[in-house]
Order: sequence, then C-alpha cells, then structure tokens
Amino acid sequence: MVCTLCGLMAREAPSTQAGAKFPYPEKLSYRVEWRLISAGTATIELSRGTPTDWQTKMNLESAGLVTRLYRVLDTYTVTSDDDFCVSRAVLDAQEGKRHKLAELTFEPARQKVEYNERDLLKNTTAKSELSVPACTREVVDALTTLRAADLPPGKSMSLPVTDGKKIVNVRVESQAKERVSVGAKTYQTVRYEAFLFDNVLYRRKGRVLLWMTDDADRVPVQVRFQMGFPIGTISLELDKQQKL
Repeated sequence: MVCTLCGLMAREAPSTQAGAKFPYPEKLSYRVEWRLISAGTATIELSRGTPTDWQTKMNLESAGLVTRLYRVLDTYTVTSDDDFCVSRAVLDAQEGKRHKLAELTFEPARQKVEYNERDLLKNTTAKSELSVPACTREVVDALTTLRAADLPPGKSMSLPVTDGKKIVNVRVESQAKERVSVGAKTYQTVRYEAFLFDNVLYRRKGRVLLWMTDDADRVPVQVRFQMGFPIGTISLELDKQQKL
C-alpha cells in the first residue's frame, strides 16, 4: 500500500442534521482494492476533541492475499484547529516486518514542527525539526481542508503540507464534474488531482485522483493512487458514511 494517504476560537460544534454543510463529525469506511482484488479496509473518523479542535483518526488494515504478502496495520491520529491547521499527528505503522511510531508536534508561535520517530523492533530513534508556516497541514487534514474549501472545476489551490521530514506547497486542481459509480450507487462528483508525488512531498512517481460529491457533504467517494511498477493502481471506494 501507498504512503499514508492533505483557528477560530470558542465555536460550537456544527450541526449534524441532514443538509448541514461540512465539516461535521462523521465516520467514512472504504474498501481498498489493489490490482482488482480486495486489499483491505480504511476508515476515517472526524470528531471534536474539544469545542475548539478537531481530531481525525484513520485506520488502515490489509486483508486476504495482501496480508500474506505484506501485512499492514496502521493507525494515524491528527489533532487540528477549526481551520485544520495541525497541532499534533501520531502514526503507529505496522507494515511487513517493520513497526514504527512517528510523531509530529507543531509549534505555531515558533513556526516549527518537531518530528520524532521510534523503531519499535530495532529500538532506534530519529529526531528532526523544520521551519513551517504558522498554519500547516499534513496529508489527511489537507484532504479535509479541500472538502471544506468547495473548490469549483477549473480552479486550483496550494497548501503548505509536511510529513515531518519535508515542507512543500502542494497544488490541488479541481478538474471536472463527473458521474461515478461506487458499489451499487452512482454519485455526481467533482474530480480533483493532488500533486504529492514526482519529487513533491514523495519522491516516487505517481498520481492522486479524488472524486468528491458535488453537494454540501463533499464526501470523498473514491480515491485512486496511480503508481508505477511494481505497485500499480490502488483504489479506495466508499462503503459507508455515518454522521456522528
């Protein structure tokens, strides 16, 4: 699987009534496909940590043949403010024969992010610090920011994004309106492309395409990573949306 796929004070939590505009607490569940086979599941849950911050939790778990080839069990937790500027992110990654714990701690006043990584099997550590803009995203909250932005076709936006090792301005293009079928449902969507690969945030060559519903919910119903050999294409398709 690919890399773990981008404030206002004292505001009340948004309503979760039908028709409420994103953002609101929710849980999204996805089927993961690789080379046309079922590869696993992914869930993304957005909730209020406090009245003035958001917590995003993503779980990624391989299944079936993929687990036998390369087991993946990743948990990624991000805390951010109402503008989805990140304050802390923690990744617990069990991939193949590796098990690493990585943490990003943001200090907006100093405009710094501290990266700490611990290899839980080798018992080694790595640490670094980067200068970043006061409002910086990581990949998951960059996606949440895009949902909230409602970027129309033909427009683009740029966001400062970091993985703790590198800070870049990631360009996102809103490309076209499309009808897509996912599972047994058909959605009216807007297709976006996020330029993360080809020596932007990641060195590997590839493309990231996202299809979001063209409505107030702005739900990502499909995400496609188009990678070169030997990875190929990895797709996430929406299985269920739950408003919390």
